Amino acid sequence: MNPNTLALLPEIILTVAGVLIMVAEPCIAPGKSRRGLGWLAIVSAAASAVASVYQLNVTRATLAPIHAFSGTIQVDAFSVFFHLLIAGIVVVSLLGSLDFFDRPDGHAGEYFALVLFGAVGMMFMTSATELLMVFVGLEISSISSYILCGFRKGIATGSESSLKYFLLGSFSTAFFLYGIALAFGATGSTSIAAIAMALSVGTNTPHLAFLALGMIVIGLGFKVSAAPFHVWTPDVYQGAPAPVVGLMSTGPKAAAFAVLIRITFIGFPTIEHRWAALLWILAALSMTIGNLGALMQKNVKRMLAYSSIAHAGYLLAAFTALPSRGISAACFYTATYAAMNVGAFAVVTQLAGYDEHHRTVEDFTGAALRRPWLGALLSFFLLSLIGIPFTGGFFGKFYVFTAVVGGGHTWLAIVGLLNSGLACVYYLRLLAALYTRHPHEKGNDRAVFTKLSLPAALGLAGSALATLALGIIPGRTLDLTNAAAADLLAPNTAPYTSANCPAIQSSNTPDCQPE
Repeated sequence: MNPNTLALLPEIILTVAGVLIMVAEPCIAPGKSRRGLGWLAIVSAAASAVASVYQLNVTRATLAPIHAFSGTIQVDAFSVFFHLLIAGIVVVSLLGSLDFFDRPDGHAGEYFALVLFGAVGMMFMTSATELLMVFVGLEISSISSYILCGFRKGIATGSESSLKYFLLGSFSTAFFLYGIALAFGATGSTSIAAIAMALSVGTNTPHLAFLALGMIVIGLGFKVSAAPFHVWTPDVYQGAPAPVVGLMSTGPKAAAFAVLIRITFIGFPTIEHRWAALLWILAALSMTIGNLGALMQKNVKRMLAYSSIAHAGYLLAAFTALPSRGISAACFYTATYAAMNVGAFAVVTQLAGYDEHHRTVEDFTGAALRRPWLGALLSFFLLSLIGIPFTGGFFGKFYVFTAVVGGGHTWLAIVGLLNSGLACVYYLRLLAALYTRHPHEKGNDRAVFTKLSLPAALGLAGSALATLALGIIPGRTLDLTNAAAADLLAPNTAPYTSANCPAIQSSNTPDCQPE
């Protein structure tokens, strides 16, 4: 198989499926179910995961990453790990929302296609080794997310969230692009490996390189909703449909963290002492602001929005650890967070319904007494978000804080532990409401829950099993995260051209020569 085709095989599968859905949707009579298109999207996402496993087998057989498009795309254990994670998130999100938009005014076909196109951008970001290619993937993912946020056209808060996300997202993209321009000015290249080599052989503009990285961190900080770039998160999460929030709070965040890992640890390792201090501050701010903000929320989606800000802080803490431990811990926690958070929003989707009549903690009072299985699942995901033993959340936090202490940042680990204790307050408040009988029995009559469909049950079961497995048998996932870290830190063998690394050629190093 052609290396270019092989390197983008998962993305090609998702793109073809998305186009087929867009072509087939107008051919279905108005009022007819679009569930078949949803199943096509689910199958294509699963097929992309199979294609990613095939890529991993090829890299293991050849003992080398797959390079494509003049070295701007690299497929290794690191990118495959995030491909599998994103594919899993998409499958669970689609299963949970298969019936959510399947209504006369739901535009379900466009929803399924946009989810697939967004996944294409996310996967592309994780395997791109050139900053401009990262930008292309970022925009593909972002444009889909902007539209998905306002998908419920008849609800004003949906349009507001979409517009707010678009405006602030465009503003953050400008920072990212300016960072790319500064990186080119400092090193003469936009290739991540070439930037690293230019900095390692010496440059007259180290401060400009750090400024470039700072701009890039600002752009990606918006995507991962890290403080102080988090102001959009509560409003957008509140206005967007619950299944969309479950997807956008996990998939794009995982892709952005993959890019941040590659840029910091691979592109700018020589100034690690600078960016580690910067990320230390961002991690502490995100954890503290996220948890304090969640304490004051009565709206469940806004509470989970601030919770996602706090979890971004836990993830950023892993960047201050030693490279191999830090990368592995960040990858593992990303998987853990994705499993429990997409599951939590899948339950909220089922309990709140399309019109989301149940928005506040009070609205969820007694929900577990009326829907025991859904209540039990939401309780389990909340306990995992807290970090209770035998859940993925506990082992993820344990792994991150252990790596942080091993990297010599004990105080950051203490800040994280204190924030984990603080988070118990608002998680347990919602948990208590689920099992509290409503003081007015007639008040329960207004809580009409839709019947749980088989696809939604499958998605919830998969998310719950993944969260449980990551907590009690994390070995296989740890092996994959360790392999991802090893592949990422291995000497880069991507082919360079004289056009993409002039700064390195001028130093007469043999590592950067024309093809």
